[in-house]
Amino acid sequence: MRPHVAWIHVAPVKSLQIQERQRVTLTPRGVEEDRRFCIVDEADRMLNAKRVAAFIAVRPEFDDAMTELTLHLPAGATVRGPVELGHPVTVSIYRRLVPAHEVRGPFTAALSGLDGRTARLVRFDEPGEGVDRAGGGGTVTLLASSSLDALGEAAGADGPVDPRRFRMLIGVAGVPAHAEDGWIGKPVRVGRAVVVPLGNVGRCAVTTLDPLTGQSDLDTLGALARYRGAEATTEKLPFGVWARVEQPGSVALGDDVSA
Repeated sequence: MRPHVAWIHVAPVKSLQIQERQRVTLTPRGVEEDRRFCIVDEADRMLNAKRVAAFIAVRPEFDDAMTELTLHLPAGATVRGPVELGHPVTVSIYRRLVPAHEVRGPFTAALSGLDGRTARLVRFDEPGEGVDRAGGGGTVTLLASSSLDALGEAAGADGPVDPRRFRMLIGVAGVPAHAEDGWIGKPVRVGRAVVVPLGNVGRCAVTTLDPLTGQSDLDTLGALARYRGAEATTEKLPFGVWARVEQPGSVALGDDVSA
């Protein structure tokens, strides 16, 4: 099997449910719609699924222009409204301070109702600011689909491991498990774009949560510690890599990948 793009996943609202795409355009800021919105607490600090696991069970739905948003909540209710920007805020995220604006409407009340703490929806003023390693230029993530098979075997999973659990932008089929580790520091052509992986992605407890329900159901961290913990990588509990965009371009499902 030739190496090719197996999936493209984005999260327009950081920490809410992952969405699949057929095609995206990679820019130096990554995919412009990815992590464009964020949830913050009463102190304007990023509020993610490590603190509120129920966020993962919320499915956001935007119109094509991202001017109207519907949140599909875990209990089956929905809230809908236009994306109207209100007061400016400065979001504390990954040791950075990033300008954003609060989103008016019913969204804060709906998100705050998930576990009782204040959870305000905001939109970053610039795209790319919600990506974990945006401060270091790492706006794209890659994971070999066979790496999921290796993890599933180590974790004793009953079936295939859902890639949405790891919230990676691009999946690559047709390469050995953890082949992406060998791409660090090298240009990798993905569709019409070229990216350069800069390091491994270290994993946290969010990966133990089912990507649809937010319930903890798979010991991903224990499995990584057993079969990956002793490997020479840039992170503890490594799984996948993060990269900067060297040459912008479009990426579609089935596109060739070459390192």
